[in-house]
Amino acid sequence: MLPRDELLKGVEYRETLAKVIDRAEQALRTWEVVATDFLSPPELVEVQAALGRLTEITWVAWGGYEQAERQRLALARSELPLTSDQVEVAALSIAGNFLFDAATHRDFLGSLLGTGLVRDKVGDILVLGDRGAQAIVVPELVDFLSLSLTQVRSVPVKTQTIALEDLRVQPPRIKELTTVEASLRLDAIASAGFGMSRSKMVDLIQAGDVRINWKAVTQSSHLLQTGDLVAIRGKGRLSIGDVVVTKKERYRVNLVRYL
Repeated sequence: MLPRDELLKGVEYRETLAKVIDRAEQALRTWEVVATDFLSPPELVEVQAALGRLTEITWVAWGGYEQAERQRLALARSELPLTSDQVEVAALSIAGNFLFDAATHRDFLGSLLGTGLVRDKVGDILVLGDRGAQAIVVPELVDFLSLSLTQVRSVPVKTQTIALEDLRVQPPRIKELTTVEASLRLDAIASAGFGMSRSKMVDLIQAGDVRINWKAVTQSSHLLQTGDLVAIRGKGRLSIGDVVVTKKERYRVNLVRYL
């Protein structure tokens, strides 16, 4: 048995990690590869940190394409070989004419969940403008969704399986910028990167809406460094690039904002 109580101590996503531990113990008992449901980026970071403390389990994450945010884990005994090919995911095309009734990511997700699915069974959703969307799901739900998902908003749709190679992954929209600040404090750098007042940023940080490398941070004075990723709920993400100290001992920081 795995040290469940120790692994769950002080974690944010206790229920998610508990389910993953169940799957890991199943993998140990059966000597089979066992998959989790889809995990969000913050869940994935916390789960991988916990699994990293175990020597008897190996794992690999995959979400259907290289940059996928939501991913499943395949778990196996450490003695067994494991590759991303063993993480089973399926892709669906949700095709319709959305020219006169545009649908958003939220609309497609709502329609998927409206069939009775839970969020954990759905991976990323790629919105294709007026043509519809593509969704990644657990393979066992493909037939069900092909029959059940027939409308998004007011638009009739045809839902059918497609090859992962046919996913139309678009490069992220980014904005590069540079700021010069007196310090590398979170509130200073993030307010410049997201184009909002420092007081508003402090409010978001204290409310728990800001994450650094997918971990919640509630201290405005937290110091950022090159490579950090700052995410704000509903606002996008900010990548911290090179940091240079100027002659006036200020910090020139290169930023990339993902829109």
